[in-house]
Amino acid sequence: MAEDTPTDMKPVINRLRRAQGQLGAVISMVEQGKDCRSVVTQLSAVSSALDKAGFAIIATAMKECVAEDGKPTKDGDLSVDDLEKLFLSLS
Repeated sequence: MAEDTPTDMKPVINRLRRAQGQLGAVISMVEQGKDCRSVVTQLSAVSSALDKAGFAIIATAMKECVAEDGKPTKDGDLSVDDLEKLFLSLS
């Protein structure tokens, strides 16, 4: 992990790495012609892991990047509206 990775992002990165491994397994299952139920079950696990990582990233942004007035705290940060749009894009 990069030295400048925030501590609260390490669990997210770990989750994304697990999802990456799960996705590799799904690709292998499809290539091997495994049954549909097994493939979809694994694909669902990947999807869930990615969703949880996305929610964690947005939650971190909400804690760190938004001032009490809902405006970005510095250039490049997200407003509450931006975070809401990101959150809804995961649902």
